Amino acid sequence: MPVRLAEEWFAICGGCEVTILDIGEPLLDLLEKVNIVHMPVLMDHKLFGQTGEGTEMEIPEAEVGLIAGGIRSEEHRKLAQEMRKKCKTLIALGSCACYGGIPALANLYATEEILNKVYRESVTTETNGMPNVDIPAMTDRVYAVSEVVKVDVSLPGCPTTPEMVAGALTALLEGKPFPLPTKSVCDDCPTIREKKSVSTLKRRLEAPEFTPGQPLNQMRCLMEQGFLCLGPATRTGCGGSEGTPRCIRAYMPCEGCFGPLSEKANPMVDMMTALSTIGLDPKQISDRAATFNRFSGAGRLRPAPRR
Repeated sequence: MPVRLAEEWFAICGGCEVTILDIGEPLLDLLEKVNIVHMPVLMDHKLFGQTGEGTEMEIPEAEVGLIAGGIRSEEHRKLAQEMRKKCKTLIALGSCACYGGIPALANLYATEEILNKVYRESVTTETNGMPNVDIPAMTDRVYAVSEVVKVDVSLPGCPTTPEMVAGALTALLEGKPFPLPTKSVCDDCPTIREKKSVSTLKRRLEAPEFTPGQPLNQMRCLMEQGFLCLGPATRTGCGGSEGTPRCIRAYMPCEGCFGPLSEKANPMVDMMTALSTIGLDPKQISDRAATFNRFSGAGRLRPAPRR
């Protein structure tokens, strides 16, 4: 009998759903083994009954549940609790679900500040009162799914990789564990580290020193070229079976989308240390909190005291 699968999306761009489609041919094998009972991006299953007859949000029971996106409204919170109640195994899909992702950068500001900026102070918005009819209340900040309900499996990435999604689902169907890598992006990066100091950070728009078509193991480390690379503080795994991290394959520094090295790791501390070891002054980065926690701000970023 096929395994029942349910999926919900919260504060997210939709890229993780596209990743599911990007699995390609292996997805055909997976679809033979699963029965999708709820997935808003793919099927028309209503939360309050197909004709709106229900009074409470309800999701069908499922063996596996996927949640993409962080929790930004009370509706998201209730849906996460309903998914946890109805799904035997719950997977946080992508960095927004795992760590808050880009939406959690909003945690640097109080909710009222954000509402004022969007609805009262924006020069492009007609001041017409605060929307409050049939709109779920915002939570006080963006939460990772695991901060609200118990998560069994976390698949980071912005978006996560098709191989990781297929591997995790296959492992669950076969009753096997699916461990995440515990190394950093730097451990899988093939570029050359000369351990020479750098004094000034370069803008991202500047081109790194490399020859087009040149193997990456012949290019100097991007951090040592003066580009801010979050590889030292970021979990590896985005390279899939190819191994080499995907941003590095494009001759670009790591953006940090796979999140911190571990649950207890502090990306800011890790990056400050890494920058100092090659002579770069972290003070050159004016928005360090946002930069070093770009994809993992749910449990870390809070409004700074106003001067």
